[in-house]
Amino acid sequence: MSGMSAATIALVGMPGCGKSTVGRQLARQLGWRFVDSDHEIEREIGASIRAFFEQHGEPAFRDLEQQTIAMLAQQAGAVLATGGGAVLRDANRQALKRHCEVVYLRSAPEELFRRLRHDTQRPLLQVKDPLKRLRDLYQERDALYRDAADFVIETGRPSVPTLVNMILMQLELAGVIDPARVPSTVRRVPPSSG
Repeated sequence: MSGMSAATIALVGMPGCGKSTVGRQLARQLGWRFVDSDHEIEREIGASIRAFFEQHGEPAFRDLEQQTIAMLAQQAGAVLATGGGAVLRDANRQALKRHCEVVYLRSAPEELFRRLRHDTQRPLLQVKDPLKRLRDLYQERDALYRDAADFVIETGRPSVPTLVNMILMQLELAGVIDPARVPSTVRRVPPSSG
C-alpha cells in the first residue's frame, strides 16, 4: 500500500516493545489519530483484556481482536498499535497488509524481559519463567511479524523520539508520508550504515 494520501500506519511487535508509546508520539508528530486495538477491545467489552482472557479464554479474545483490527485497519490518517498476538491470525496479517503500512518494532526477548519484569497486566507473562515465555513467543511470532511488516525497526536501545524519527524516515523514503510532515531535524540525520 503506498501513495501520499493519509494511510494507516500499524505497529506490530512483541508485548512491551513500545507499540503504544511509540505509536502515540508518531501520531502526534503526523497530526493523526492514535488508536490502540487492545484499548478499543477493552472499551467494547467494558472489562480488562486480562479479565476477559480468564473468563472466556484466548480463542474468544482472538475473535474479538480480529473484528477490531478489521475495522481499525481501514481508518485512514491513524496510527494503530496492535496487540502482541494480533499476527497469530492470518486474517489479521492480511487485513493489516491490505490496508496499512505495517512497522514491526523488533525487540530481543531479553530486552523485553528487562522492561516487563514488573508488569502484572499482561496475561501471557503471568508464568513462572517470563523470560522463557518471551523467548518462546519470539520464536513463534518473529516470522509472523516479518510476514506482516513493510518495515522492520530494531528497537534496541534508542529512545522513543529516536525510534519515532527512524520510522518517519523510513516512511518518507518509501513515499508513504509527505516529507513536509517530517521534522527537519529528522531529515538531517544521516542514515546509519548497517
